Amino acid sequence: MVVVTGVLQKEAWDRDVMPPVERVRPGLWSIPVPIPDNPLRYVLVYAFELDNGVAIVDAGWNTEDAWTALNNGLVEAGGSIKDVQAVLVTHIHPDHYGLAGRVREESGAWIGLHPDDAEMLEARYIETDDLLARMREFLADAGVPATKLPDLNFASMMIRGQVTMAVPDVLFEDGKRVDVPGWDLKTVWTPGHSPGHVCFYSEEHRLLLSGDHVLPRITPNIGVHTQQFPNPLGEYLESLLKCQNLGVDEVLPAHEYRFADLRGRLDEIITHHADRLAEIENLIDEHPGSTAWDISVALKWSRPWHEIADFMQRAAVGETLAHIVLLENHQRVRREGGFPSRFYLPEQR
Repeated sequence: MVVVTGVLQKEAWDRDVMPPVERVRPGLWSIPVPIPDNPLRYVLVYAFELDNGVAIVDAGWNTEDAWTALNNGLVEAGGSIKDVQAVLVTHIHPDHYGLAGRVREESGAWIGLHPDDAEMLEARYIETDDLLARMREFLADAGVPATKLPDLNFASMMIRGQVTMAVPDVLFEDGKRVDVPGWDLKTVWTPGHSPGHVCFYSEEHRLLLSGDHVLPRITPNIGVHTQQFPNPLGEYLESLLKCQNLGVDEVLPAHEYRFADLRGRLDEIITHHADRLAEIENLIDEHPGSTAWDISVALKWSRPWHEIADFMQRAAVGETLAHIVLLENHQRVRREGGFPSRFYLPEQR
C-alpha cells in the first residue's frame, strides 16, 4: 500500500491543480512543470543545490509554459536557469528530455542520458522516415485497421516540435556514481518504459528518483515498438526486482506525488501485470486467432476505447503486445505468421 509523503502534491492532484514548488530535503527541490493536453498534467523536475549552481533531473516539454514554470521554480528555489550545471535525463520521452537542449543553450550545462536512449535520438527526432516506415509495418502486423493506420502511424510526429534536439555530453553507466558534487547519486539502469530508462539512487539520503519507472498510482507504458528491446515487459519486471533491495525511505517519481513503501508498490505493479497477462490469456482462449489490435480493443482500460486518443491507442497496442511477447516466451501463447499476426493458446488450432 502506497504511503503518500508528498501530501501537498497529492492534495493538488486530487483538486486537479498544479502542486507547489517544494523543498523536499535540505538542498533538494521539487519543481512541477506542466505537460500540455496530457492527463499526467506535469512532470516533477528535481533540483539539487551545488556549491556552484544546481543540477536538475529531467527538464520538461519544450513549450513556453514549461520553460516559464522551470525558470520560476528555480528562482523560487533560490537560483536561476543560468545556474544549471547539469541536466540528468531519466529517458528521452519529450516530457523529460524536451527542454534539456534549451537549458544547455542558456546555461552551458552538461546533459546526461543512458546510451541505449541516446542512440535512438536522431531516428526519433530528426531523420524519421525510416522509423515511420518501420512503425507502419509494425502496426499493420498488429492488425490495426487500414482506416486507422495513418493516424496511429503519424501520431507521435505531432510532438517532435516539443523537443530541442540535444546530443548528450555524458552517457550514464549502470551502477556508477553520477558527477553531482555533494550528492551520492548512483545510476540504476531500469529498461522497460524506454530501453535506456534510468533511476538515480542516494544511499546516504535513502532516496530513489524513479523517473517513470515506479509511480505511486499508475503504471508506465511498457510497449513493443520498433525502437524497443524484443521483450520490454520482461526487461521491466527484472528492473522492478532490481530496485527491491535498495534502502529507500522515500521515492521521488517524475509524476503525481512522492511516496514511501517502495517494496509494497513494486509488489502492486508486479501483481497488476500478472493480472493483465491472465486477462489476455483468457481473451485468446475465448477468441483464438485474435490480432494484437483485437485484443487491445477488448481489454479493460481506464476509459472506453473510442475515447482514447490515437497516440494513446498506439501505445496501448504496444503494451498489449509486450504482454503477448512475454506469454510467448513462456510458451503460454503461440503466434501464427501471416499479416497480421494472430495469436492462439498452445493447444488451439
